Order: sequence, then structure tokens, then C-alpha cells
Amino acid sequence: MKRFNGYFGEYGGSYVPEDLKEVLKELEENFYKYVDDKDFKEELNYYFKDYVGRESPLYYAEKLTKYAGGAKIYLKREDLNHTGAHKINNAIGQALLAKRMGKNRIIAETGAGQHGVATATVCALFDMDCTVYMGAVDVKRQEHNVFRMELLGANVVPVREGNATLKEAVDKALEDFVKNAHNTFYLLGSAVGPHPYPIIVREFQSIIGKEARKQILEKENRLPDYLIACVGGGSNAIGLFHPFVNDKEVKFIGVEPAGKGIDSGYHAASISKGKPDIIHGFKCYTLDEKETNIHSIAAGLDYPGVGPEHSYYKDIKRAEYVSVTDKEALDAFYKLSKLEGIIPALESAHGIAYGIKLASTLPKDKIIIINLSGRGDKDINQIMDMGNII
Repeated sequence: MKRFNGYFGEYGGSYVPEDLKEVLKELEENFYKYVDDKDFKEELNYYFKDYVGRESPLYYAEKLTKYAGGAKIYLKREDLNHTGAHKINNAIGQALLAKRMGKNRIIAETGAGQHGVATATVCALFDMDCTVYMGAVDVKRQEHNVFRMELLGANVVPVREGNATLKEAVDKALEDFVKNAHNTFYLLGSAVGPHPYPIIVREFQSIIGKEARKQILEKENRLPDYLIACVGGGSNAIGLFHPFVNDKEVKFIGVEPAGKGIDSGYHAASISKGKPDIIHGFKCYTLDEKETNIHSIAAGLDYPGVGPEHSYYKDIKRAEYVSVTDKEALDAFYKLSKLEGIIPALESAHGIAYGIKLASTLPKDKIIIINLSGRGDKDINQIMDMGNII
């Protein structure tokens, strides 16, 4: 793999203390050492196939397509992976890297809990110590996933500072990493953070797009017209998008959380409403928390920044970034459940909502692939508590 300088245009970089720069340099060296190593790739592919259950299907959603009344809608079924989301792809890859670096203590942050579950899973698999930082608000709304993490042997640490959601969980994980870097591997869950994390996460998540490309060529004998994925930090989206980056005829659409409304002051649409700034050791489009209450119905999307590669795609107009409200996402959650018998994660429901809207405006010979990044088991209690079961 060609070495990368850590910047996507002006975005990315590594704005961290000097002692942490040395740790990240060690991580970068090991990543490039192993990413093209034959034994590493064979082991990663073994776990992808026999443990995660890859390749995940590319499913033609016929009833959803008929409902929308326009373009064909395909779903990339990352919800069918072991642990229920795309997060396991990156967790397996980074855990194998940690093992080769001799780091047996793993820390992670999580919002929706799926990355935490994936991290706890691989730590159980590889006999590693696991600590997961999670905002106290998310601990409450994702009790199901907290129980799963603890069942798998992880120590889940609630973070009560600030908004007590994903940003604060990342803050705490970074604090731990700075103090304990000599024996600790930070298994970061999204395509964010200081270099080399965005490139590492993209590499392990790009299996999504590589498979989708092969599968759509088999099914339709051509590439899709649109790729759609929800965007919080942006790992599932960059995993789908990147293998198509040179196919200019394929349009990318990232769907951000508009929360209670894009102009309500309660949302997490970092690209749509943010400005370039530095957060968590890297530069990206980010929201000013003095002006915006970071909010989404989906715990995995309420982050005030976004991956640097997405920020770059916006500037060069390689991707379009739109937003979907809580209500629209909830409506799509019900719609997919009842039409296709597939209960999506609330995060993924943002992509479904926009996909339906877009498909309805397109002719029937157009093709859309939506990344169904996770399943909705984790959100059932939250929705039941809202009194929205119908």
C-alpha cells in the first residue's frame, strides 16, 4: 500500500502532544509493515470469512423499490455481520495489528455501542484486556449493548462530563491513551482522529465497497448510479465509497443527522452546518458546541466532527452531503421493517430515508446502493421507551 502523508487536502493531520506523536508513528510503521503482508492478509481474510461471515449480501429490496416508485434500491447487508454491524470489520483488523505489536490492553470509545461490542468481541477472541468508554447518556439508551460488552468481558466506563455522549467518550479514550500508550492500543472506531487512524479504518472498512462493486457487476453488469450511507464519523460511508472513488459516474451521498431540524440548533450535521477546525487531534468540518446542541436519535451519529476524507470529498465535490431528521429516520425504520422484514439500526435508517426520497425522483433504470450499516436490535428498547411502537 502506498504511504500516505496524513492529509486529505487541508484535512486530517496529527495535532497531538509530542509523546503521542511517537506512539502514532509506531502505529503507522506497523500498519504499513503488515497491511500488505501475506500472513496478515490471510489471517484477516480468514476471520472475515469464517468469523464475521463475509461477504455480506447485496440484496435487491424489491418491495422498497416498488414503494419508492423509481430507481432500483439495493441494500449492502452489513447488518448480517457477526455482532450486527460494519464495526467488526475494523475491530478485527486493528486487533490483529495490536497482536503483532505486542499490545494486549485495548481501549475503545463507543456511541451506539456497536463498536464497543465489536471491540469486546475481538478482545474475547484474542484474549486481550478491554476497556470501553461510553457517554452516560448512551449507556442509558443502549443498555442492550452495554450488557453485551460486559458479557464479553469488557469494562464499560460511563463518561458523565459535557453532553455525556460520543465526543466525551472519545475525550476519555484519548486521555487514557496518552497516559498508558506504552502498553495500550487504542482501537478507534471511526474514520476520524489523528493520522494514521483515518487511513487504517478506511483500509479495513473498504471491504464493504470492494464486495459491493463485485456484486453489483454480477447482478446488473454495470456500476451503480448512486451510493448512499449515513455519516457520523463516517467509517461505513468511506468503506463503501472509497473503492469507487475513481468511477466518476458513480455519485456519493452521505446522510447526516438533522436531528430536530437542520436549523433547530439540535442536530449533528457537521459537514452541512460546520466549519473547518481541529477536534480530537485532526482537522475536519466540525460544529461549534456553543451554537449547536449535538443531537441525533441515533447514538452513533451524535458526534460534532466528521472524517477528514469526507471533509475533503465535500470541498472537491466528489460527494454530496445531505441531512435527515429524527422523524424521517424513524419513519424509514418502520418502513423498512414492515416492507422488507429488515429492522435497521437508527443510524442506517437515515440512509434508508434519503434513499427512498432519492429513488422516487429517478427513472426505473437507475440503481442505488444503500449501506445498511447495522441492524436495529440495539435500538428496540429506546424506541419502546419513546412509545412509538405501532
